Amino acid sequence: MAILFPLPTRFQIPPLDTCLNPSTSILQANMSFPRWLRRLGYCLLALLITVVLGLRGGNPEPGVARSPSPLSLIQQAQMRSAQGEPDAAIALLTTAAARFAAEGDVLNQAMALGNLAATHLSLGQGPAATAALDRALDLVTTQPQAPDQQRILAQLWEVQGQQEMERGQPQAALDRWTQAARVYANQNLATLQWQNYLNQSRALQALGLYPRACQTLLRSLALAETTCDLTAASLNTLSTTAATPERVQAMTQLANVLRVLGHLDQAAVLLEIAHGQAQGLGMPETTARVILQQGNVWRAQAVQPTRTMTQRVQARQAAITAYQQAAQAPYPLLSRQAQANLLSFLVATGDQRAAIALWSDLKPGLAQLPPNRTGLEIRLNLVESLLTLLSSSAGRGAGGEGLGVTSADVEALIKTTVQQATTLGDDRLQAYALGSWGRLAALQGQPTGAIRQGRHEAIALTHRALALVPPFQAPEVAYPLFWQLGRLQAEQGEREAAIAAYGQAIQILTSLRGDLVAVNPEVQFSFREQVEPIYREFVGLLVGGANPTQTDLQRARQVIESLQVAELDNFFQDACVETKPQSIDQLDQTAAVIYPIILPDRLTVIVSIPNQPLLHYSSVIARSDLESTLRDLRLALQPGAFPDEYLATAQSLYDLLIRPAAAQLTQHQIKTLVFVLDGYLRNVPMAVLNDGEHFLMEQYNIALTPGLQLLASQPLSQTPIRTLIGGLAEGRQGFAPLPAVQGELAEIAAEVPAEVLLNQTFTRENLQSQMTSQAFPVVHLATHGQFSSQAEDTFILTWDDRISVKQLDQLLRSRAQGKQTPLELLVLSACETARGDDRAALGLAGVAVRSGARSTVATLWQVNDVSTAAFMAQFYQELTKPGITRAQALRNAQIALKQQPDFQSPFFWAPFILVGNWQ
Repeated sequence: MAILFPLPTRFQIPPLDTCLNPSTSILQANMSFPRWLRRLGYCLLALLITVVLGLRGGNPEPGVARSPSPLSLIQQAQMRSAQGEPDAAIALLTTAAARFAAEGDVLNQAMALGNLAATHLSLGQGPAATAALDRALDLVTTQPQAPDQQRILAQLWEVQGQQEMERGQPQAALDRWTQAARVYANQNLATLQWQNYLNQSRALQALGLYPRACQTLLRSLALAETTCDLTAASLNTLSTTAATPERVQAMTQLANVLRVLGHLDQAAVLLEIAHGQAQGLGMPETTARVILQQGNVWRAQAVQPTRTMTQRVQARQAAITAYQQAAQAPYPLLSRQAQANLLSFLVATGDQRAAIALWSDLKPGLAQLPPNRTGLEIRLNLVESLLTLLSSSAGRGAGGEGLGVTSADVEALIKTTVQQATTLGDDRLQAYALGSWGRLAALQGQPTGAIRQGRHEAIALTHRALALVPPFQAPEVAYPLFWQLGRLQAEQGEREAAIAAYGQAIQILTSLRGDLVAVNPEVQFSFREQVEPIYREFVGLLVGGANPTQTDLQRARQVIESLQVAELDNFFQDACVETKPQSIDQLDQTAAVIYPIILPDRLTVIVSIPNQPLLHYSSVIARSDLESTLRDLRLALQPGAFPDEYLATAQSLYDLLIRPAAAQLTQHQIKTLVFVLDGYLRNVPMAVLNDGEHFLMEQYNIALTPGLQLLASQPLSQTPIRTLIGGLAEGRQGFAPLPAVQGELAEIAAEVPAEVLLNQTFTRENLQSQMTSQAFPVVHLATHGQFSSQAEDTFILTWDDRISVKQLDQLLRSRAQGKQTPLELLVLSACETARGDDRAALGLAGVAVRSGARSTVATLWQVNDVSTAAFMAQFYQELTKPGITRAQALRNAQIALKQQPDFQSPFFWAPFILVGNWQ
């Protein structure tokens, strides 16, 4: 049996805090998983010796000279590691293991071999690490299951988990670490449980399971939250609790998870706490890593659409400063990582001159990068940045010469990465590298004129990459490779092969759904660049021919609906709804569904009329020109605007979207137009489209839906419209008063049975109480609110709080238990889309879908509250009429408001929209 006693913690090389840090690497495009970056072998060497084992050494007899004990050999190995001499450490550990074997000390021999395996891992020496670890495991598993043996075995599982992570097998690593956790729990080994929590969290992040990683870290920090939406009280608890290295490490990892999940402000606060505590504890390397994490958070804030331009500029400069500061830290690998992140940020923000200058500084030191996973990820990070630079300079000279970046530089970097990834046995990293090589081959063909040859080589390299990664076992690698293959084949004119490749990419993304965050840790901010284009390019391929078939059109419609679902999943960072394919023929024989699809060079429209072939028509218009037209129309819809300020644009938009199908709509007696809107079209009310004589809402009922597959197919129930009404007439939390709200609520209560919560009574607690005590089919909230492209910035205002869209979801779903009355209608009066956010209406769709309401009525902008009160009173009056649909009620209320002399402008009646079931 080993004799247990502690050894001095001065042998932590590098400091033990670095063992447990999460990766702060941002790998652009394909390289997306966060990884733990540290000197793996040295950390585990320190951990195994100082925490788990006491070594049986004994003192020499007086006057008797003895050779160094195995214990002293291990101590020397640690010292050599501290001096940057891992080869010498390996020799000493090998000797120590042999000495323990000679003495018959099996458990300490296994310990020495485990440390030897960890040190080999730190050098990227996979086969040698495997050999040492296998020998150690053989020794321990042949022993009786005594507590000492179980502890050593658990620590060997820790090393085995690290090995699996190095091989790119996070699930296998998680399985090993879960085994070890059971031992630690049974033996109450608190320190080792901390390490294990953090290891498991890293594996969960690598698997894209960020909510589970969050739960693990919350548990390690003893926080009571059930979600990653940390409260101010919890953040205060973290800042006031006594600092320990373990808590700092857990907070740093948790901040990374918060960043990925989009909780940027909370992540920033958490990192500020971690930074102060790391400095106070004298943890310089952890302090530097925290600074690097802060750079990553500020980087994300710099592109967050709901922040002002000033805030984005400030965040951009803060990110650059943090990266530069981290790059100056005296830790070579950390410094290189910070430089790689800074380079990718400079490239992403278009600062080519600064990026090229930084590349010149980085290039000479690349040979010193270790051949382990950390080193490979840094190389791939650089490859992505350099490929982007070359892409921007394609055609300006062979290989980009004269710009400081050449194709030869990138090719050499890729070849080294492929070779090292092959040695390491990591198929995913090898596939990443081969995919990047394919991109490079396609670029190399452009300036030389050998385009077909370049594409041919690129296709071959992409096929090689795909052969290494089964699509549904490594989806985060496979989907961009299939996308790349489809683009290349389309450019070669291989349409059928390209359709198959795009279809495979879409199938993988569809299978991921709410786990899109697993595809890319930056997915919430890169969705438009990394996911959305796949859907649009696929639709363009399907409908791009002169006469697309009905099969092509049906598939294109399905793809665009899938994009709508993916956008909502990305908005919420989970799979928020169940989807089920629906046909307009089954839903409503008098409704037609219109799918406008914005492509780079044209607007394509697909129209579905019950029991008829799909219609299809396109207009040649650049996306930028269309969006400019839509913005002009939105801006022109102001109170007091003259008709000639908006009619011409409204008629042009009618010509693009409706006129080619107008005759068929009339012929088939269509009463309701249901729009599945795309992009900026969501921010413009379809009611204002004009055929030259009438507005569209004067001709048709109008409804919006994110897609038929998100609709409940049954018609809305004809139940008494018992309504829960909440409203704020007084100004609160910096928002202006809404004086007419009190009258609005009174008029609604006069039309339908209602429970009213006004001003001081309109609190989150009272809403919750009413929801759980009674089942209201209609909920009407007349208060300030905002729809944003970010879930965290989509909210409604109560007297005492802001309720986010996710909190609203929880509140509405807490409705009276056991009462199955569905939420027929959610009305959000006085809410508006966030200014300056081109995709803000996504938040409106998110509320509509997530609330569980079959229909939602809301406004695209905040309307005069007097006109809103008049509209709502008329709307509820219409709803009480027998046989009327929700869409009809909305249209009738709009027409009635338009007929009032003071409210004839579309500004007053156009922004009211119905989302969801229109029946």
